[in-house]
Amino acid sequence: MRTPMTLREKTAAFIDSPRFRNFIIGVIVFNAVILGLETSKPLMAAVGPFIHALDVICLYIFVVEIVLKLFAHHFRFFKSGWNIFDFIIVGIALVPAAQSMSVLRALRILRVLRIISATPSLRRVVEGFLKALPGMGSVFILMSLIFYIGAVMATKLFGDSFPDWFGTLGASGYSLFQIMTLESWSMGIVRPVMEVYEYAWAFFVPFIMVTTFAVVNLLVGLIVNSMSETASEESNAATDSYRDEVLARLEAIEKRLPK
Repeated sequence: MRTPMTLREKTAAFIDSPRFRNFIIGVIVFNAVILGLETSKPLMAAVGPFIHALDVICLYIFVVEIVLKLFAHHFRFFKSGWNIFDFIIVGIALVPAAQSMSVLRALRILRVLRIISATPSLRRVVEGFLKALPGMGSVFILMSLIFYIGAVMATKLFGDSFPDWFGTLGASGYSLFQIMTLESWSMGIVRPVMEVYEYAWAFFVPFIMVTTFAVVNLLVGLIVNSMSETASEESNAATDSYRDEVLARLEAIEKRLPK
């Protein structure tokens, strides 16, 4: 005979069910819409109390969800980084927004980020990004060196004629960042500089090739590779879990067979 499930096990099965997960995702999306409506002064003047009431109901649902998870998983709840993330987000929303804490009212929109923890596909994206951070650090250091060298050269080459863009190291760095993003880089900066310095293209074109097309794509490659590794690890974990479950069932069947 199967051992009857305890209340804690029933609660864990309930909160892990797809139906409950989809319900929470729906509440998160609905709450995001509510928080957006609160920015409309005419709408708040007309039905402000009703919108606030809906916001409070959504918050109560999130609190109940956290309580159920704490009851079901006990201290194991805090072993998951996503559970801690949810706990902090909901906790911020519960802090009263006094005069010195009025900024917390704006932070309520952070509740929308809970859709990341509630959606496995979004979690994989974030986990892949976080795993790519160590490698990205090396790329950022490389980019910083390139920007520093470029800013020093641009200041010395073009600073006298174009002080607004290249008069200081900081101004040169910002102008080069604009050029790297390809925002008005040609007509806005490079062509006016080339009217004074005919061969300025020999500096700007290699800079764009190195930063925009090489280093930035290297960052993208690192993130994509990390996301692929994360998906592969999840797939392997699911396969191992299924294998262990099958082996456990086979052992249970073998014990029941007459010897």
